[in-house]
This record gives sequence, C-alpha cells and structure tokens, in this order.
Amino acid sequence: MYKSDLIDALFATVYENLRGIDKIGIAFSGGIDSTLLAMICKNMNINTTLLTVGFPDSHDIEFSKSISHKINMNHKFLEINRDDFATFSKKIKTEISCRNLSHIENCIAFSYIAQLARKNNLGVVLTANGFDELFCGYSNFRYIFNQGIDTINKTIELKILNELELINEIKQVVEKYHVSILQPFLSKGFISIAMKFPIYNKIVSYDDVLRKHIIRKIALSFDVPPEVIIRRKKAFQYGSLIHKNYKKII
Repeated sequence: MYKSDLIDALFATVYENLRGIDKIGIAFSGGIDSTLLAMICKNMNINTTLLTVGFPDSHDIEFSKSISHKINMNHKFLEINRDDFATFSKKIKTEISCRNLSHIENCIAFSYIAQLARKNNLGVVLTANGFDELFCGYSNFRYIFNQGIDTINKTIELKILNELELINEIKQVVEKYHVSILQPFLSKGFISIAMKFPIYNKIVSYDDVLRKHIIRKIALSFDVPPEVIIRRKKAFQYGSLIHKNYKKII
C-alpha cells in the first residue's frame, strides 16, 4: 500500500458519506485530524463550516480560530457557559446508559456541537474520529509498542469497537437537535484499507510522541499549517476543558 492509496481512500469515504448533502459542519479543534478533514472537504469544494466548542479560556477555542484563519475556511464557535454547564451535563448523563467517563464527556461535547450546528442551519456534522484508533494516535500505543505487531493490531481493533459504541451514544444525545454526526473514517471500507498499512507507518518506537506519521505526511501535502502537523494529540474533551470542568461536578 502507498500514501496515494490512502489519499484516494480518504476522498472516497468522505464522498460516500456525503451523497446528496450540499453543506456540512466539521467538529473542529484545529488538530491534525479535523484540519486534514477540513482540507479534504475544501479540495472537494464542499460547502463547509468549521464548528468549535469549548470554555472561553480553552486551548481549542483559541487554536481553532488561528488555524481556521490560516486555511481560510468559515468558522463558528460556541463558548460554554460555566453557570449552565452543570445542569446541562447532568441532563446528558441521564440520556445515555453509560458509566464510561470519556464517553459521557464526548456526548456532552457533541451535544454542544449539535447545538452550534443547528444554530447555523447545518443538519450534518463530520468528525475525523477513527484516525487515532487506526493510526496509533493515542499515547497508550507507545506503552504496548514492545509487545509486538499482533498486540498493536488487537488494540486497534478494540479501540475501533469502543469508538463504534461511542457513536451510538452520541447519536442518542444529538437526535433531538435533528443533527446527524458522521464519521467517514470509521466506515468498513476505510478501516479495511487503513489496517493494511504497516505499523511503522503509524508508530515507530515506544518513545514516539507524535505517531500517526502517514497522516502527518498526507497533511503536509495538503498545506496544513506546520504547527498543526507537529502538534501532539489532545483529546476533544481535554482541549475544550470539558473534562476539567466535568470532574468538578462529579
């Protein structure tokens, strides 16, 4: 498999997910995954609005403003009201039968994304979920690196299953906003192609702090700003400060 095969697969899965849809939002943090997705949509001439949520002093709000300006794409953001956050979060928790803290926080975050999408007359939001699972984006891939390829591939499979479970939970909490959240990089076809790439295209050692190397190379060819390409992984709920503020509640 070559880099060009993966680029073709990226475009193909986005195209397949957007049949008959003329405008979309993208859940946007300014990180490499959401920025690459934004550039793919821009190259496909899709009417796209970047959507960011976070607390007023969060990294995601400020960084996404800078990156959206640099890639010259329409950007809307929602600053979370601290006074309303506790009530809103508890309501979301009651809507899903889940005790996984990360899943709850993601459902809270995507509920805000869905609100922002609806406010901007967007019925479809794309996310870049799947890159971290398929291309060893998470730090814990470092800790298992020396256990070998079979262990890494098994971990990838488990993380994909976890992400597919999260998708269903997110759908539960956003349906009242009449917004669809789509994850093109978690389609069966794209997963099949991504799994064919050698592990060394994804992670190279136990102290590999960047990872997702083939994704970073592709992003570079799409003129993604260099500060995005070298930026380390920061999960949605952390960059938005949702995790920090939700922990105060519980």
